[in-house]
Amino acid sequence: MNARLYYVHDPMCSWCWGFERTRKRLLEKLPSSIEIVRLLGGLAPDTSEPMAPEMRDYLQQTWRTIQQRIPGTEFNFDFWTTCTPQRSTWPACRAVIAARQQGKEYDERMTRAIQEAYYLQARNPSEDAVLIALAGELGLERGRFETSLHAPATRALLDAEMRLGRAMNATSFPSLVLEGDGACSQVPIDYTNAAAILETIQMVMEP
Repeated sequence: MNARLYYVHDPMCSWCWGFERTRKRLLEKLPSSIEIVRLLGGLAPDTSEPMAPEMRDYLQQTWRTIQQRIPGTEFNFDFWTTCTPQRSTWPACRAVIAARQQGKEYDERMTRAIQEAYYLQARNPSEDAVLIALAGELGLERGRFETSLHAPATRALLDAEMRLGRAMNATSFPSLVLEGDGACSQVPIDYTNAAAILETIQMVMEP
């Protein structure tokens, strides 16, 4: 059967960052009959308030847990001392949509740029200035990107993607949802084994 595999993610989700290598291996092995659809999940809403100390501690421990569970995942802990963290990922999600408007290939490229800025370069993608700088580094038209970043249409698109993800019960990130024959099935994430994910997908697709 023809099917769609939805990848529901957030560019500032640390588990999504940890999943990247396995996700890419999975995409290399997927049958060509499966359409890949990327959806932004919108992990944390807009705020200009500094992140609470308890959340800072929790996220740093999450980074350490990911390093233990997914060997080879890199994090630059300088972020926590050189930046003023905010629990706000919607700006980064909107940046992916604004980039996508200049070419669909920029969806994944902007996501990767945000991840590398956040996790490797100790830059804060909750800030517009960082997102606009990343757009310039990707070769995007900066003025157009900046206008799109907070445009009502961009906000509406993010809202629509978040609603679709929730409708498929993709409430944690990353999530994989296989849609075929009018039904949706959650695909369990194995962070280190693309073959196990592919086997599950093949089982679901069997008539």
